[in-house]
Amino acid sequence: MNTDKIYAESIAKEYAPKDKSKIIALRKLDAKAKLPATIFTYTFGIISALVFGTGMCLSMQVIGDSMVLGIIIGIIGMIGCGVNYPIYTKMLEKGKKKYAYEIVELAREISEGK
Repeated sequence: MNTDKIYAESIAKEYAPKDKSKIIALRKLDAKAKLPATIFTYTFGIISALVFGTGMCLSMQVIGDSMVLGIIIGIIGMIGCGVNYPIYTKMLEKGKKKYAYEIVELAREISEGK
């Protein structure tokens, strides 16, 4: 087996122009449908966790002396963490509905084309 030939072919594949595959387009559409919900969920979850942690610090009097304010802020953070997943499912459903037709048509083309 000629390893130099295999190596040369692998290098040539890296520099060869890429043809747009329907599978790649399908993956991009799928990611496009899911990305906004994912970004929002991570961002909102991190902010809610930070708010909750700030409330805990205030209520334990690590920072400041206001226990009542810390409890209120902590509850707000807990509510934010609690509603994060339902918001994610709604946003994901909305994104999937938006791109459903294109994804189904492309998937049908791929399955019938083979």
